[in-house]
Amino acid sequence: MISGHATFEGTREFSKNSGINSENFKEFENLFLSNVGIGTYLGDPDAKTDELVKNAVKQSIQSGINVVDTAINYRSQKAERSVGKAIAELVKEGKINRNQIFISSKNGYVTNDADVQLGFWEYVKEEYSQKGVIQEGDVTSGYHCMTPSYLSDQLDRSLKNLDIECLDLMYLHNAVEGQIKDISKEKFLENLKSVFELYEQKRDEGKIKFYGMATWECFRVPSDNPQYLSLEDTVNMAKKIGGENHGFRFIQLPYNMNYDQALLAKNQLLGSENVSILEAALRLGIGVFTSVPFMQGRLLTPGTIPEFNNLKPSLRALQFIRSSPGVLAPLVGQKSAEHVSENLEIMKIPPMSENDFLALVKKLIS
Repeated sequence: MISGHATFEGTREFSKNSGINSENFKEFENLFLSNVGIGTYLGDPDAKTDELVKNAVKQSIQSGINVVDTAINYRSQKAERSVGKAIAELVKEGKINRNQIFISSKNGYVTNDADVQLGFWEYVKEEYSQKGVIQEGDVTSGYHCMTPSYLSDQLDRSLKNLDIECLDLMYLHNAVEGQIKDISKEKFLENLKSVFELYEQKRDEGKIKFYGMATWECFRVPSDNPQYLSLEDTVNMAKKIGGENHGFRFIQLPYNMNYDQALLAKNQLLGSENVSILEAALRLGIGVFTSVPFMQGRLLTPGTIPEFNNLKPSLRALQFIRSSPGVLAPLVGQKSAEHVSENLEIMKIPPMSENDFLALVKKLIS
């Protein structure tokens, strides 16, 4: 297994040697992170897709991207393995060091293993139930489990799949969304506290550097929605458990020119002020990565998103997201060499200035 994790020195060296405009790296938590990352969500769990994903990750990293995002349930564990192979090959080829790349994964969903010839529930029974990892009643109707024993098991599997000793970031995956239909908010928060305690323990063990929450609804919906979560309360929970140097430093949520709630919905209460989740994250020192930049291609249809800066649709979408104050990077799912090349043209130009971005938003919503 490859030792180490992303470091200040490593990521700074990567940004310097990337040939990319330095404005396309953001310094956060003493790391230099590219303002576009690669996601690995879509695709069939087969050998052909394994090769495509591995090559896309390698091509992205060699094109100046040092943020790589995956999850144990993506392609039934095969996405993580493809990322692991890409990193291992680049390290072996002397193209990168482990300390230059920021790798995140997610756990919480119940997953099988596409490389094991068992049906979903057979696998769950054999790997989790019979070994005492999951007890009766642990799994919700949303196929979600956030007990410390399950998450601990999943972290070890993720590290093995990725062939690394330490993850830079482990997200709890769609926790509110996967749990709230079956348990009360009070019970959920109690469970979340146990998860944060586990993640702090895993930091002490050197298995993760940071932890966070990868979400769909909870940070974007109004405060009276059962799925709502206060970012400030969540940060305060982490502080109580891990002190000022707690590891809860990142969230992930959907954001694009169609899903604009993260920017425009003032649903988060900070003190007595209502602010957007992006503003709340900025003020609370939380880094935000964003998902679905193209809504799985739907935003790339001509005429779907407003034109600006003479950019093609994919670059317009990425430029808007990565220029939004509070966003570290959109995560782009890309598998073909052509798509990687096209999407990463965005790295040849800097993001918009804050003034230009705000002027564009004003124009778009007027």
